[in-house]
Amino acid sequence: MLDGLADAPGLSEMDLLAGREVLHFAPERQLRGRIACCARRYVTADFDRGDCDLKLDMSGMPSVVDASFDMLIACDVLEHVPEDRKALGEARRVLRRGGNAIFTVPQKDSPATTDEDATVKEFAERERRFGQKDHVRIYGDDFSARLCAEGFAVQEVTSAAFSDETCRRHVLSPPQSNPHPLATNQRRIYIARAG
Repeated sequence: MLDGLADAPGLSEMDLLAGREVLHFAPERQLRGRIACCARRYVTADFDRGDCDLKLDMSGMPSVVDASFDMLIACDVLEHVPEDRKALGEARRVLRRGGNAIFTVPQKDSPATTDEDATVKEFAERERRFGQKDHVRIYGDDFSARLCAEGFAVQEVTSAAFSDETCRRHVLSPPQSNPHPLATNQRRIYIARAG
């Protein structure tokens, strides 16, 4: 999701990452090298994978010292985390004052609140309600409010911040809208600044 951010003023890879200490959850193979080249220190983390620097549950990171990172990245991670509000609180805790978190989440297109229910365990029901069998929720337009409730100042970046070419290349706005009620036709990137 970072590729193309150069289209948006102040949101290029260099603006966000140069000289920063970065904690990246569920690191995407395509982004690892790019982030490592820009960052002063780059640490990867995941709950299950064995190819990361740290094995961490994002909702509880006691091994990570308070205010130890300038940037935290979690693209399409929170929908898998049973206690996402704890994860957001932990993200805020490990960021230095003025540090940023970059979040993306699957969101319904229609204005709505997040649909979540911890009692849903059946894969078929999770897929029906949340779009994927390993998701525990699908977010609505209230995601920004969740970030603000954890002490973040939020900048929501939509496809309007990018060139048409970048939108086409990364399918930020699909050529044809998907009518499925859980479709995420308009991707958003959330830049959450720790106060």
